[in-house]
Amino acid sequence: MNAQEKIMLWPGTAPLSENGDGFQPYMESFLLKTAIPSGAIIVLPGGGYTGKMTSYEGRDVCARFNEAGFHSFMLEYRVAPNRHPAPLVDAAEAVRAVRRNAEKWKVKPDKIAILGFSAGGHLAASACVHYGLAESLAPDRKNKVSARPDAGILCYPVISSGRFGHIASFKNLLGENPSDELMKKMSLELNVHKDVPPVFLWHTANDACVPLENSLLFAEALSSHKVPFELHVYPDGPHGMGMGGADPHVATWVDLCAGWLKKMSF
Repeated sequence: MNAQEKIMLWPGTAPLSENGDGFQPYMESFLLKTAIPSGAIIVLPGGGYTGKMTSYEGRDVCARFNEAGFHSFMLEYRVAPNRHPAPLVDAAEAVRAVRRNAEKWKVKPDKIAILGFSAGGHLAASACVHYGLAESLAPDRKNKVSARPDAGILCYPVISSGRFGHIASFKNLLGENPSDELMKKMSLELNVHKDVPPVFLWHTANDACVPLENSLLFAEALSSHKVPFELHVYPDGPHGMGMGGADPHVATWVDLCAGWLKKMSF
């Protein structure tokens, strides 16, 4: 399925781009043909904050969630040499853009999820945790539209900057020598709060690139703050499986996630 429209996120130069490469972030839309509003999913492909796997972690995922009954959008966010907080404000602005256009696109404005794989999962989780920071850095002065997602979907996500962290992702996001304070700020299990939206997580137990503990630490933090979540751990599978590849067992995550969303009236 091909995207229907390329939607630029910012009317001019993207904010916080002074030390970047000039890339202008945008979304590709995959809208259902319907007169009845439904939920929407913004998909963030992974790639270690240095690239983006826009096929099997992007457009293919959008098309699959269309089949499940949801509008979807793929976000082309900024990566290295752009640094934090540029990707975060891109993700937040994507949520606000969908919410602003909810009536036109037949989207339920209070049912907008953000879904990410690997480093895209870190960015999706960042949007769920640090949406207030994003709003302060790139305020919507005219309409004051909220950047808080209504749900987060994290697929084998990078979460922690500690002993289980994917250090290359953090170097690409924060630079070579980030402060301890910044590393802790972006170690998302340390920053969960009670207003984080519900989260769906899945991971494989033997992921050799981004260890399972990333999802477990985040789930534990969600639990301690009484944030609703659903966690699925599959016993086998390499990192970067997208929708599950050739493994029909891992591929069940899509239907499980769709059911979770529908239970919340997406």
